[in-house]
Amino acid sequence: MKLLSLTLIMAVLSINSIYDFKINSIDGKSVDFAKYKGKNLLIVNVASKCGYTPQYGDLEKLHELHGDKVTILGFPANNFGAQEPGSNLQIAEFCQKNYGVSFQMFEKVSVKGDDQHELYKWLQEKTGQEPSWNFCKYLVKADGTVTFFPSKVSPLDPQIVDAIN
Repeated sequence: MKLLSLTLIMAVLSINSIYDFKINSIDGKSVDFAKYKGKNLLIVNVASKCGYTPQYGDLEKLHELHGDKVTILGFPANNFGAQEPGSNLQIAEFCQKNYGVSFQMFEKVSVKGDDQHELYKWLQEKTGQEPSWNFCKYLVKADGTVTFFPSKVSPLDPQIVDAIN
């Protein structure tokens, strides 16, 4: 167990920037984050059965209105109240049917705990903040700065919109 933990720590330490990640999309295709170099990223842990689920609509609207200034990356997670129980296919269908999601969605990950995904370890290291519920947001600016926004902050809130403009 200690060897595995050390291996994970070493893997996270070898990642110098957000652009070093390669993560599978919701349809299983590898996405190289190097393609996002020079862009602002809004990374959100999402769930289909949460009181904040309507934020999918706000995320899509942000994508439509400001997609030239920010790239939205959705990460389904089942860490809070088992509110994302579906498979990747079920999640993708839910997002498309109910919210017309066209921004980039990724495979389901764990955003906290012993099995926390490396991306979320990296984000936590940069901000000192771990997701406390679904729909927490990390704005990774093109200059490398990272800002955390809790679930209650809408993707369309002026503090996020102003930060990406």
